[in-house]
Amino acid sequence: MNYPYETGVQSAKDRVYSQLKDQILDLTLPPGTALSEKEMAVAFQVSRTPVRESFVRLAQEGLLQVLPQRGTLVSLIDTEHALEARFMREQLERAVIRLATEGFPEESSAELERNLAAQLTALEARDEHLMFELDEAFHRIIFAGCSKLNTWALLQQANTHLVRTRHLSLAPDRDWKHLYSQHRAIADAIRDSNPDLAERTIRDHLQLAVTDLNELKQKHPLYFK
Repeated sequence: MNYPYETGVQSAKDRVYSQLKDQILDLTLPPGTALSEKEMAVAFQVSRTPVRESFVRLAQEGLLQVLPQRGTLVSLIDTEHALEARFMREQLERAVIRLATEGFPEESSAELERNLAAQLTALEARDEHLMFELDEAFHRIIFAGCSKLNTWALLQQANTHLVRTRHLSLAPDRDWKHLYSQHRAIADAIRDSNPDLAERTIRDHLQLAVTDLNELKQKHPLYFK
């Protein structure tokens, strides 16, 4: 038997959770922001129950912190977690990129080319949110082309602190051309079946996160633990 009321509550909980998580990850809600169940309930036009449940879930994922006498805050970026996520991603992407050079579907190659064309458009428009989405999609296409989407999903679960630093690194006042250039080189190495070049390029590409992290901590000290 279906229970419309229960289905509605479940839908509201998932919607609030998903939108809150997106706002934390893309820094619409910056690290350290205080959140109120009552205010969020009004903003999302729901009762406080789905908001409270979403808060619990996000706290379990390390994106919210509940502090006595201070309430619920968006967690600060944990540098150690971000670096560990980058390490995991580098190890796995180096392995996957070698697989891609051994045999990559034509349709996946075409997807990469469409993605790269869209990146150029995002560069011209200085649209950091679109550029981030295209960056993520570019790497996902490679994992999908190698039948490794489960591996990609596992990376996404461990990636939350790193994602926020990457959003910071795509701030409007920064130069993103190197990002496109490295993506272009990765796609070319896959097309040319050059595993050593592909692996070296993906390693250099992901190492940028470490350099960016040091810069970002100096520029946004209040955002980091």
